[in-house]
Amino acid sequence: MRLMLIFADQISIKDTLMKLTRTVLLLAIPFYFISCSTQKTLPNYLEQVKDTGDKKEVIIPELRIQKNDNLSIQIYSASVDPRVDELYNLRSGGAGSQAGASAGFLVDGHGNIEYPRIGIIHAEGLTKIELADVIKRRINEKDSVLTDPSVIIRFLNFKISILGEVKAPGVMNIPAERVTILEAIGLAGDVTEFGLKDQVKVLREANGKREIGIVDLSSDSLFFSPYYNLMQNDVVMVAPTKKKAKQVEQNLVLQRVSLGLSIVTAIALLYNLF
Repeated sequence: MRLMLIFADQISIKDTLMKLTRTVLLLAIPFYFISCSTQKTLPNYLEQVKDTGDKKEVIIPELRIQKNDNLSIQIYSASVDPRVDELYNLRSGGAGSQAGASAGFLVDGHGNIEYPRIGIIHAEGLTKIELADVIKRRINEKDSVLTDPSVIIRFLNFKISILGEVKAPGVMNIPAERVTILEAIGLAGDVTEFGLKDQVKVLREANGKREIGIVDLSSDSLFFSPYYNLMQNDVVMVAPTKKKAKQVEQNLVLQRVSLGLSIVTAIALLYNLF
């Protein structure tokens, strides 16, 4: 009689464990199927663009100099003595915070640069051509030695940042001083399957103001957006889809189910052992 009671207790415990396992599975199945429900088809690049056959003029906006930009500025003239030009150019290996031709001229927090033999020049908000004109005018005011001076300006720190649902997010240095948002996303390895192509945000700071633009990469108006051509220091943010959030929820449910099954299995093993 005692053996029968022990055997009955064992059967009862096993039945309880089996019911607990089934309950955990039944609770997990609805969450799994909800997470795997049909998702709305995501737009592709330039999906709304039609082949028109007409050719439109490509307008590339001129970059405006910003605070903390690092500029390479070189001056050349028709002077027969090259040492004259050197008076207005930085020498590599020289002393000072802006020494060295490779160091360039850093635009300070007030938007100014300090140029040799000329002094302080306000550069923020100017294009490279406008700054070059200012430098040439200041040279002609102070010195008549340079014959027909020319000024060549380049950005040394043209960079953008790409965050969010791209395969390789991070900061990118652009040597060509021009990059479109499509090229930038290509450099980042493309948008992942969980990224929203029609709601890409671009954070931009210009003239002391911060602005955020929304870009639809599937729209036929993409090329007319002021954010199609990126500016230095722009931040591109690709937001995740709802599918990404559901996948995270699904993984969390599966982790909990796995933990529950592990606990049930451990209890069953301990019971059989002891």
